[in-house]
Amino acid sequence: MMNRETTIHSSDTLVVVDRSRRRRWIIIGSIAAFVLAMIALAMFTGKNAAKPDGAAGTSAAGGQGQIPSVTVVVPGQTQVGRTISASGPLAARRDQPVGIAGQGGRVVRVLVDAGSWVRAGQALAVVDRSVQAQQAAQLAAQVEAARANAALAQSNYDRALALQGRGFVSKAEIDSKKAIRDAAYAQVRVAQAVLGAQRAQIGQLNVTAPTAGLILSRAVEVGQIVSPASGALFHLAEGGQMELKAQLSQQDLAFIHSGMPASVTPVGSDRSYAGSVWQVEPVIDPQSRLGEVRITVPYDNAIRPGGFAEVKISAGATTAPVLPQSAVLSDENGNYVYLINGKNEVERRGVKIGQVNDSGVSIAQGLSGSESIVLSAGPFLNPGQKVAPKRQKAQ
Repeated sequence: MMNRETTIHSSDTLVVVDRSRRRRWIIIGSIAAFVLAMIALAMFTGKNAAKPDGAAGTSAAGGQGQIPSVTVVVPGQTQVGRTISASGPLAARRDQPVGIAGQGGRVVRVLVDAGSWVRAGQALAVVDRSVQAQQAAQLAAQVEAARANAALAQSNYDRALALQGRGFVSKAEIDSKKAIRDAAYAQVRVAQAVLGAQRAQIGQLNVTAPTAGLILSRAVEVGQIVSPASGALFHLAEGGQMELKAQLSQQDLAFIHSGMPASVTPVGSDRSYAGSVWQVEPVIDPQSRLGEVRITVPYDNAIRPGGFAEVKISAGATTAPVLPQSAVLSDENGNYVYLINGKNEVERRGVKIGQVNDSGVSIAQGLSGSESIVLSAGPFLNPGQKVAPKRQKAQ
């Protein structure tokens, strides 16, 4: 056996190579390179596939890829019911002030209060009449005395007529007896008239209702001294009928006449009450250019004088363009719509709206009905903007 000696110098470097680790790194690098190549190929293929589609889209748009499409409608003219809306205060149709008709005095009884229903002639309050009652008793006694004098004069006249036939009484004396009798009867009538006047004055010490109706207010208490200068002690709504007083423009007044049906809704109430126009004032205020319309409403607890209510008056029918609510816009300058002109450009058109209901918004002024109106894209458009209109059939 031969012995081999290995000599290692200090300047030499010993390198130990692990072949299994090296093979692993080579495999990982190959896989990463393959993945990157596949990603690059997919991106290149997708770009080439999208390029013809984009070119086709641009070509189909004819160079108008930035022009938005909007849906428009030509509304035409539709027959709609004309309803005129207004608001105003509520009041009694006939507000009757009731005061003292006689000379007055101290109130001893108040028989009704606000909210009471009364009949015509019913006593509302009673004024002290003790002095007037004594005066009436005195006058009644005078009537009885006058009647007694008249009876005596009649008896004397009858006796004189009986004696005249036997020649004991002259014709002159008969005439005198007759005159005395006639004067006595006249005194009876005078005394009766004075008594009747006194009793009428006593009757005026009762404050009575001039008509049947509803007491709206009471301004008198027991013990109060009243006189004709005291003013109204009660306010009475004749028949309990109420009304709404609405101010309308001269243009709207042209469509209103007496007898038209109306619907009155008090503020804060979800219930409406059927009424009718009973008066259209013939005069228009020269300052406001408004005229007053009065709508009668039957009595109800919710219809209170001094309150406020809204009214809708059915004023016949009219023809007007009708649009969906989405087509009508509003800002600080008023209501408006967007229409598309012959150059496919957006134009703003101010309008005045009429009836609004579930079927849409009728346009009272501003449109003829032949325009192409933008249905719902209005908030995203600007006047002068080019668009591609797509017409939709009117409802």
